[in-house]
Amino acid sequence: MSGFGSVACRHFRPKTVRKPALLCVLLWVACWFLVNISIFIHKNIFAEYCTDQKSKGILGRLCLGYQQGLLTGDLCKDLCVTQTMVYKRCLYYDKGKKVIQADWNGQPIILKSKLEDFLSYDSLFLLDDQESRSIPEIDILVFTALEIKHSLGLEVKNVTAPQLWTKHLKDRRGSFSRAELASMWSLLQQEEYVFFQLLQDLSKHVLKMIGSCGHFYAVEYLTAGHAWHHNLFSLEELSPYSWRGSSSKALWQATNSIALSFLDLARHFENDFSHPLHLCDIKPENFAIRADLTVVAIDVDMAFFEPKMRDILEQNCTNDEDCSFFDCFSHCNLKTQRCRAERSNNNLQVICDKIFRPLFSPQLSEHRVRHPLQSQVYRAVKRCAELSKHGNVDKRTTEDTFSELYNLLKAGQREQ
Repeated sequence: MSGFGSVACRHFRPKTVRKPALLCVLLWVACWFLVNISIFIHKNIFAEYCTDQKSKGILGRLCLGYQQGLLTGDLCKDLCVTQTMVYKRCLYYDKGKKVIQADWNGQPIILKSKLEDFLSYDSLFLLDDQESRSIPEIDILVFTALEIKHSLGLEVKNVTAPQLWTKHLKDRRGSFSRAELASMWSLLQQEEYVFFQLLQDLSKHVLKMIGSCGHFYAVEYLTAGHAWHHNLFSLEELSPYSWRGSSSKALWQATNSIALSFLDLARHFENDFSHPLHLCDIKPENFAIRADLTVVAIDVDMAFFEPKMRDILEQNCTNDEDCSFFDCFSHCNLKTQRCRAERSNNNLQVICDKIFRPLFSPQLSEHRVRHPLQSQVYRAVKRCAELSKHGNVDKRTTEDTFSELYNLLKAGQREQ
């Protein structure tokens, strides 16, 4: 019996320890996995987090570059010397793109840059070739036009190029310093800066440029819309108007005015430039409203003029789903297996879908205003939002839809 018992023990012992051992291995693997996930989250999320310490460090390096003569701008002295421009808070940080709120002489402004460090931008190689000699103005104009052609797909004439320069350099006669050229070149590599600067005197629907320092440019401060806000845009924050506690009729008038301004923006971007301007990321967060209820595009990272839009859409495909670029759609040519270069929807349709649907939704009427025309407006908005369901949206259909919405909104405004 003792021999049988010892054999039995030897036979069953491995089975008795297998489960605890397996549990230990699984526990170790789980801990290893959690530790590595924590490291990944820390490196890739918290390292990118929008903190005051990181933001102040970026502005500190900007001022150091100014003091060393590497960069310049009309706002550098205010930020780095007199400190009439002071940091308030970080608003956004993602993959280097920085959006900072500051106070400038008591007024809130926004500082923006696509990359956080000045030296992260490509240098103008003309500066490497000519250490001491001044660079001919025609060379600067040509390279500016080439950069705009590369980034926006636009042909910019030499006489137009100076419009893209910062305010304090527009009327400059004579040569530019190395710091001025390096700073200007860092700004021209930022598509959003070029958009805003190019459209400053052409559109009321883009942010007003204030100035720059190195690779950071300053624009007017406006509060962005929010999908979760019951009016999409916070009317309470507008000045000099005060909508807090206003009557339902006044709020309806304000809502109508905002919608009419969106219609004006859609027609303006479609017809008033040398090429249509396509907005491929339409959402409340990318727009704001001024005190006079003018709608302003505040984030145009996903805005493209027609030549660039065609290049983006014309890709390989196997079905229509392959031809969607955010809010800009095209159709797949199954014979050539290429997306058509023409956009199948348009800005107006997406505005109806992403802005007007929630703005005039009867399901949310208990949080907003009720008006006799609201249901009629919403039905027109619904038709507008579904325009491209049966193919490309032609100009005649777009004009008819625009007119229907415009007339309804104007009728709502006239009812005092």
